[in-house]
Amino acid sequence: MVSIKGGRKRLMTSAVATATAGLALGAFAVSGTASGATNSAEAGRHAKPTIVLEHGAFADGSSWNGVITALRADGYPVVAAANPLRGPSSDAAALRTVLDHVKGPKILVGHSYGGNVISEAATNDPEVKALVYVAAFLPAPGESALELTAKYPGSTLPDALDPVTYRQADGSTATDLYIQQDKFRHQFAADVPAGQAALMAAEQRPIAQSALEEKATSAAWKTIPSWDIVTTRDLNIPAAVQRFMAKRAHARTTEVAASHSVAVSHPHLVADVIERAARTTVR
Repeated sequence: MVSIKGGRKRLMTSAVATATAGLALGAFAVSGTASGATNSAEAGRHAKPTIVLEHGAFADGSSWNGVITALRADGYPVVAAANPLRGPSSDAAALRTVLDHVKGPKILVGHSYGGNVISEAATNDPEVKALVYVAAFLPAPGESALELTAKYPGSTLPDALDPVTYRQADGSTATDLYIQQDKFRHQFAADVPAGQAALMAAEQRPIAQSALEEKATSAAWKTIPSWDIVTTRDLNIPAAVQRFMAKRAHARTTEVAASHSVAVSHPHLVADVIERAARTTVR
């Protein structure tokens, strides 16, 4: 496990198990082959995998901007998918349409609730070579995001929520969840500059309350090598919960003293972990 605190990197040796585990930025013209590659078999063997990014609740694809910039600088094709935030099953189906369109090997990355989505979307997909979880859920079948959040104390999210109930076309009611804008930075992005956090609060996309209650039906981390970034100053998903899930998944874990918005506050760290997963699993 790699531990990173206060912006300084400190390597810590620990026993970690062997890994068994919006729209596209740049448009859907991105494919599994790196820019400029030919169609020859030799070029195909050395092409870099496409990195597919799935954002979580209270965010959108722009939350990956810094990560995308770093990955592209290193020659990786990138797709940032738009997550509907309606429920793991339907959101995974939406993500699979993106995965089916992007040819060749892929590294699938999920932040927060996006972890639920990639765990289902990648199941039985031989082109997904690695999973990278970023301050994310790694549910087992039968578990929900809400259940996992409450497994250990530390989440202050319930008191920061702004629920909005509305009537659906069939006459039933449903509830969307936002984070109150005046609480957004403290709750979600404490290590992000205030001006940027204010923009994130205004741009946040709500998640259906039912999505957090929906139970997982599959867990791709059981068969696909996994990496996990654990955020130790996270007020949404407590670090103890993240460590529990990472250990269970035998994920290669990096810890960082960061808020839930680690992809915004530490984009190069996140990109480095993604690239490590890519180099390890795609040769």
